[in-house]
Amino acid sequence: MKAFDQINVIPFIDIMLVLLAIVLTTATFISQGLIDVTVPEAETAEAISPSDNKAIEIAIDADKNIYFADQKVTKQQLEQKLQALSKTTAITLRVDEVATFKQFVLIVDLLKKYHLDKLSILTRKKNQQ
Repeated sequence: MKAFDQINVIPFIDIMLVLLAIVLTTATFISQGLIDVTVPEAETAEAISPSDNKAIEIAIDADKNIYFADQKVTKQQLEQKLQALSKTTAITLRVDEVATFKQFVLIVDLLKKYHLDKLSILTRKKNQQ
């Protein structure tokens, strides 16, 4: 029996690249948040770009609770956190479809107060039937 002088790793690299592609593809679909928020539908909804994944998320759930980066906060705590942010900070806003418009306006008003205008509002793509 002949001893191996070298091992051909090209098939192993091919398999690893395919697995990496699968993981990267599915990871973008899983990156929803930890807070249970059913965002409203919109016909013109667009996919989230990879740069939006680095944005700070503010969420309002169906019970009108406010979350800043997955932590429940009061209006005063949210205002303090927003005041400390840089004006170039990207913000992603997820509001449950049954939350009141008043809650949405409260958040947008605070963002305007501190000149945080890099805002993305998350919605779902409306099903074409």
